[in-house]
Amino acid sequence: MQSPDTPYVNIAAYKFITFDDTAEKRPQFLEFCQKHNLRGTILLTPEGINLFLAGLRHEIDAFLAWLRADERFADIVVKESFSEKQPFTRMLVKLKAEIITMKHPLIKPEEGRAPSVEPQDLKRWLDQGHDDAGRPVVMVDTRNAFEVDVGTFDNTVDYRIAKFTEFPQVIADHKPDFDGKTVVTFCTGGIRCEKAAIHMQNIGYDSVYQLEGGILRYFEEVGGAHYQGDCFVFDYRTALSPDLKESQTAQCFACRAVVTPREQLSPDYVPGKSCPHCASKQRAVADAGTAAAAQA
Repeated sequence: MQSPDTPYVNIAAYKFITFDDTAEKRPQFLEFCQKHNLRGTILLTPEGINLFLAGLRHEIDAFLAWLRADERFADIVVKESFSEKQPFTRMLVKLKAEIITMKHPLIKPEEGRAPSVEPQDLKRWLDQGHDDAGRPVVMVDTRNAFEVDVGTFDNTVDYRIAKFTEFPQVIADHKPDFDGKTVVTFCTGGIRCEKAAIHMQNIGYDSVYQLEGGILRYFEEVGGAHYQGDCFVFDYRTALSPDLKESQTAQCFACRAVVTPREQLSPDYVPGKSCPHCASKQRAVADAGTAAAAQA
């Protein structure tokens, strides 16, 4: 819940909808957000909108009222968390080809979604070990490997992908592994798993669901049941705990690796300069430079 100690409201939202006037709308979005002291990132694409914004309560409420005045976004669903300080350093409004790049243009969530499972129902399935039809439930993480390393569901299938465009092929290659099982795809806020579930239906998966609202909504409605660790987010907080509070996980600004609280105890962790993931490489480069200078 929001408190005087956490005055900033952080919102995440998306909607797949035909949006063919993005270039015209971009300056309007930017002007409104700057006028209301909002920071974050908004992506405007022909297939819809995706946004991460933060501001004080009245500023966020003003933005949502303005956004929902456009009938295309009147029913957009927003997830909220709260923070002590503004988690973004600037306001960006970008034009992109896709909300999340998959390079499968025939996948259009606006024209029909895969079935979804609500967080409470997923928890019940995981509690009992099967879905309502008695099929074993398998969780499939659609996020990139470094995000998964921060936290994920118990016994998750994780293909260690480096970018989402790798997912369609790898999930097609492993289709026989899921015979007779119900697959639940998930991601941070619902975008990637929504596209992933549609793709899996298209290639013949007969029992696949997307987690409605992603991990953040699961945390909001269920907490951390059947989940280990935190959830990576793309702002200064780096990760949120299941109670939607900023965790102690950090990100190295030298190599972008996620640094756990335990790894932050290492002498190799120098905020803004190095971490245990990149310090040895930095030393090797420095030693090579020293050796080359000595031979010159």
